[in-house]
Amino acid sequence: MATAVFAGGCFWGVEHLFQSLDGVYSAVSGYTGGTTEKPTYQQVLTHTTGHLEAVEVFYNPLIISYEQLARYFFEIHDPTQTDGQGPDIGNQYLSAIFYRSRSEFDTAVKLINILEEKGYTIATDLRSAAPFWKAEEYHQDYYEKTGGVPYCHTYTKRF
Repeated sequence: MATAVFAGGCFWGVEHLFQSLDGVYSAVSGYTGGTTEKPTYQQVLTHTTGHLEAVEVFYNPLIISYEQLARYFFEIHDPTQTDGQGPDIGNQYLSAIFYRSRSEFDTAVKLINILEEKGYTIATDLRSAAPFWKAEEYHQDYYEKTGGVPYCHTYTKRF
């Protein structure tokens, strides 16, 4: 099993869509990239912790590759939006890939270059992996619990 961490706006939609992929065991909503240990949702909302809402994806690399996950990430949110995602505006909703190896970094750079060659101005930030803090239980599997659907995440083919 391998893990990958992506931030693409509200973690509910990102988690929901990643969990639908073959080879993904689970996706967990949480916070990363900030300075506060074990932040709460209420703390993250203050914009003082530096955390982004993110999703940690647990996957089988024999079934789905990191590159396939990263490509999907760029297609389930708007990687050109600079101030959040859809109607969710704020630092905690920025687009970022938290890479854990040189290979993951190189893969993300390659995909960003492909998208920029296609005319997209990519706002996705590449950041070295930071501690990932699981969000409160009521955030986990939100759409499965509520029967809703993502309100600012849809699939858009970009590759």
